[in-house]
Amino acid sequence: MRMTKFAAILAAVALAACSSGPRVPDWQLNAAGATERATSAYMEGKTAVAEREFALARSQVGSTAQPALAIRIELLRCAVQVAALVFEECPGFTPLQPDASAADQAYARYLAGRAAPSEAALLPEPQRAVAAAASDTAAAAAAAAVSDPLSRMVAAGALLRSNRATPELVTTAINTASAQGWRRAVLAWLNVQLQRAEQAGDTSEAERLRRRIKLATTP
Repeated sequence: MRMTKFAAILAAVALAACSSGPRVPDWQLNAAGATERATSAYMEGKTAVAEREFALARSQVGSTAQPALAIRIELLRCAVQVAALVFEECPGFTPLQPDASAADQAYARYLAGRAAPSEAALLPEPQRAVAAAASDTAAAAAAAAVSDPLSRMVAAGALLRSNRATPELVTTAINTASAQGWRRAVLAWLNVQLQRAEQAGDTSEAERLRRRIKLATTP
């Protein structure tokens, strides 16, 4: 998986849609497209679009009556929020918890900044080394080594939420969001860096960061 097991399913769906094998059900294609659009829209700051697409994805997987698929949609939604430093509860996941697997429960705790190192093996593969890291420095290095940009951002957000974000991690998150053009995320992380510069009394760095923030917020 990249973000969740559901993301791997979506990738398989996309490949199957281009093959000469059995026809892929419409709900799979629709859910795949909706989650991809929702993720991009949210990270770019297009909240209304993201909510509409996530709702479409939930509706599509709802037609299967399979709780596991709905759970993966909701965990993806929560993960995207964490990547953009929106630290809220996950109301869509809560009513699904009775049907959540141990791995789903562990991932939800990880996104909330409450995962124990002993649960690392239950997490999505890109997050395991981050969660198991013995120090904040090692965790930052593990996050930087994650190949998928969104998974890297999720790891960074989870570390910040659990008060384990090093300056290097913040820089990694900013650079990742900037390279992807994820306006909401890059602004969120630039503001973290700005707050730290102000607290350290580094006025020149604070001014540099304010210029970057202004650039990102100017139409």
